Amino acid sequence: MEIPKLAWNLTPRDAMAQQAALAHRVRAENDFGAVQWVAGVDVGLEQENTLARAAVVVLTFPALELVEAVVARRPVTFPYIPGLLAYREVPVVLAAFEKLQHVPHLVIVDGHGRAHPRRFGIACHLGVLLDVPSIGCAKSILVGRAEIPENRVGAWTPLMDKGETIGAALRTKLSTKRPVNPVYVSIGHRVDLETAIDFVLKCCRGYRLPETTRYAHNAASNKG
Repeated sequence: MEIPKLAWNLTPRDAMAQQAALAHRVRAENDFGAVQWVAGVDVGLEQENTLARAAVVVLTFPALELVEAVVARRPVTFPYIPGLLAYREVPVVLAAFEKLQHVPHLVIVDGHGRAHPRRFGIACHLGVLLDVPSIGCAKSILVGRAEIPENRVGAWTPLMDKGETIGAALRTKLSTKRPVNPVYVSIGHRVDLETAIDFVLKCCRGYRLPETTRYAHNAASNKG
């Protein structure tokens, strides 16, 4: 893939301003052809949180068979600040994307997209920079409120912030003996919310998290 070369040594204030400016480049409508390869992204930390380790996996779609997995490592150069995850993780994620032999048609990120204070989370950041359809699928809420969806796979409720629908709380696994939390889906780039929800559901195989995230997490956690 063609990877943009950017400077990442911004102050937190400048990073917030950049997010607000780049948010206008997000396209919230479907703009893609046939999806045959779907990518998952996850980031782990090593060496007492000083080294970031990003994994990108590519799976066939809809069969969800692993095609490729790559890992990249880079020193952590940006502090942990809620809402600025991209500036801590995107540089190493881009380094992983640079290693890919298969260009994905869609990317599902373990993180938020528009469900972000400045409507530009890490899924938006990657989607805009790589100009690829992208979806955020997070484990918890960063901003906004949502009712718990009914206990039916595929049920969802809007994630709202300041009167705006910024994502969805999506039921991907039934609660039986113990409660199972929903995931929080939001658009990243070149996809609408209902389509994003549909893709996340089609990437789930009986677990709370989609297979894209599960494969990527396993690759990112591998110490090799």
